[in-house]
Amino acid sequence: MLSGANRSNLWLRIRRNWQLYVLLALPLIWLIVFRYAPMYGAQIAFRQYSPAFGMEGSPWVGLANFERFFNSPKFEPVIINTLVLSFYSLIAGFPIPIILALSLNQVKARFFRSSVQMITYAPHFISTVVIVGMLFQFLHPRVGLTASLANLLGLNAPNWMGDPGAFRHIFVWSGVWQETGFSAIIYLAVLSTIDPALHEAAVVDGASRLQRIRYIDIPGLLPTAMVLLVLSTGRVLEISFEKVYLMQSPLNLAVSEVINTYVYKVGLLSPILDFSYSTAIGLLKGIVGLILVIAVNHAARRLTDNSVW
Repeated sequence: MLSGANRSNLWLRIRRNWQLYVLLALPLIWLIVFRYAPMYGAQIAFRQYSPAFGMEGSPWVGLANFERFFNSPKFEPVIINTLVLSFYSLIAGFPIPIILALSLNQVKARFFRSSVQMITYAPHFISTVVIVGMLFQFLHPRVGLTASLANLLGLNAPNWMGDPGAFRHIFVWSGVWQETGFSAIIYLAVLSTIDPALHEAAVVDGASRLQRIRYIDIPGLLPTAMVLLVLSTGRVLEISFEKVYLMQSPLNLAVSEVINTYVYKVGLLSPILDFSYSTAIGLLKGIVGLILVIAVNHAARRLTDNSVW
């Protein structure tokens, strides 16, 4: 409990800096309204929810909805598809922004460096709908760019967007292209804080450019990289719903059905509108993400002494 003097000092600081507290209140209100208040609805996962009876009137069924998902024939393919896409995206997309940042950090020509930065992070601002539309146009089996190249070579253009074997590669590498430049910005910011005297001393000692990157730049990036890796691991089940759903077709559904699209179809598109079942799947996804964040953070702290907490 605060004493009377401390309470007075607290209110005095608030009155003097009320503008800062107003700015702080906005994200706090957003957090409460859109993150904490909806937690009340998580109990739908443990009920047989019906809008006609409301939250309290719907019968309590415990873990029945979770057991139903575990016993469902969709459980294994949906989980496998989600994990494969997630870890494929993480493995492909995590190191490339670091490599780009390290490369740009060595470029001395300011105009060339700024041009490359602008070109690489511009795709981040393109809408997901537009990105998928571009993919369909480029990879169209008759009029797309790949079809034109195949015709020049005298080959038959494959239907890339309908090929189950190509779906994951198209999804992941188009995402890498879209996000690499924007993700590299934070690494460039970290590299700019490294003391130039370290590089100057290394040059005097005869260190090559690769040696300076290895022994100065990479250790400087490691704490930030580990924090971002831990946070990315926590979102391993959060595959982009919009992109997957827009890229789905009956031809590639076997490899493109992930948790988010399955929840959407079960909860909103099915005739039954099974809110309880879809909420249970979404809650399970959040629990798994929390466990992964804690486990990876613990491993990162033990192996590198760098972690989120």
